Amino acid sequence: MSRFDGRAADPGSYRDRRSEGAFGGGTRAFAPTSKADSAAAAAAADLDGLPRFEKNFYVESPSVAGMTEEEVEAYRRRREITVEGRDVPKPVREFRDVGFPEYVLQEITKAGFVEPTPIQSQGWPMALRGRDLIGIAETGSGKTLAYLLPAIVHVNAQPILAPGDGPIVLVLAPTRELAVQIQQEATKFGASSKIKSTCIYGGVPKGPQVRDLQKGVEIVIATPGRLIDMIESHHTNLRRVTYLVLDEADRMLDMGFEPQIKKIVSQIRPDRQTLYWSATWPKEVEQLARNFLFDPYKVIIGSEELKANHAISQHVEILSESQKYNKLVNLLEDIMDGSRILIFMDTKKGCDQITRQLRMDGWPALSIHGDKSQAERDWVLSEFKSGKSPIMTATDVAARGLDVKDVKYVINYDFPGSLEDYVHRIGRTGRAGAKGTAYTFFTAANARFAKDLINILEEAGQKVSPELANMGRGAPPPSSGHRDRYRGYGGGRSWS
Repeated sequence: MSRFDGRAADPGSYRDRRSEGAFGGGTRAFAPTSKADSAAAAAAADLDGLPRFEKNFYVESPSVAGMTEEEVEAYRRRREITVEGRDVPKPVREFRDVGFPEYVLQEITKAGFVEPTPIQSQGWPMALRGRDLIGIAETGSGKTLAYLLPAIVHVNAQPILAPGDGPIVLVLAPTRELAVQIQQEATKFGASSKIKSTCIYGGVPKGPQVRDLQKGVEIVIATPGRLIDMIESHHTNLRRVTYLVLDEADRMLDMGFEPQIKKIVSQIRPDRQTLYWSATWPKEVEQLARNFLFDPYKVIIGSEELKANHAISQHVEILSESQKYNKLVNLLEDIMDGSRILIFMDTKKGCDQITRQLRMDGWPALSIHGDKSQAERDWVLSEFKSGKSPIMTATDVAARGLDVKDVKYVINYDFPGSLEDYVHRIGRTGRAGAKGTAYTFFTAANARFAKDLINILEEAGQKVSPELANMGRGAPPPSSGHRDRYRGYGGGRSWS
């Protein structure tokens, strides 16, 4: 029985990828030389005989079909869309061109969206065709709906869940904050077709999550560790998963999740559709994609090179460690207008210390990091989102996936351990077309990042201070007492 509203699938969209070599992808992901690999091979054999499923739902609208190649190229150029792959569909310019069912379009209208973002414009036709997809786009680009709305169409075309069935759609995310936010979108857009979803992550009691899984949910959004725990405890299985999403794959690799990802994917039928999303495209991410994807489309928004959102004004202040706190307070005095301000620290201890000091000095600050209980993290986020506590300090647990509207300022109190994390941190502001401002405290200990940071600033059209330029050329940083005033490099007001 199909709940999809009438559009037939393309019988040719089914493809058994086991004949291509590897279980779990188009190339050999890992040879069966260990117990884990033998288990993966056994799981592959166990999937034999599963029914075929529908996954190609795209019907090109007349207005899209009528676009000439010149018009397509001009549109992609204007929206900075680069595509790779075989038989790439044309982008859609309006929501009605996608061919979404009416219940999905109603939710889009209700959400107040005006036009598809670039990643949605090109990603929706790709995803609805049932082919594997690699999407490279910066945070805040609308990629969550780029995979969730096709997922809803996909679910509604599959047989209804039977008792004991696991999910049809599995979304893997690196952090619980991101997982929770994805589920909020899945709930909002899936409600009209009665699609149930749940969020599986660690740090909270398992009971409510187990109950959700046992009742049956079509969409599971999960962090890798807790999902493996649920599978090994036989609370769920992945035999029905035909639509797999790896969101923020680069971050999952940074966090060391590659073994867990491989273990999870080894239990999913190889003819699934896989959508692989990343903000950056380092070699490690590309290699993982080769393991799990077959004949994928690839869509890049902007450039594969690491770059910052151009809507963000970036200011870099060179100073000593001992100057940081006074600089922070002076900056807050200058910019504090009730807007939300997100301050990033490297360590949990530093996060708590600075928050405590700020509160003692009368600033309405709260902190969020990995040692906080989930209940406390949820409460802090709620206070921050509502504006009751407009200043939040955070470790990198909040650098990705944190989608809070109207974060006006991001402050890097500590410079992160990589340029990728820098881009993601400052990407918490300037979202969904808004402008934002990022301030970064840069010390002698960060000098090795100077050259690459300058490249990011220059690419975004930001001014580079002479001191930072000197550090980029390998000159020793200025002494700690070199100056006590920020001069507004990168645009914006000065602060003392």
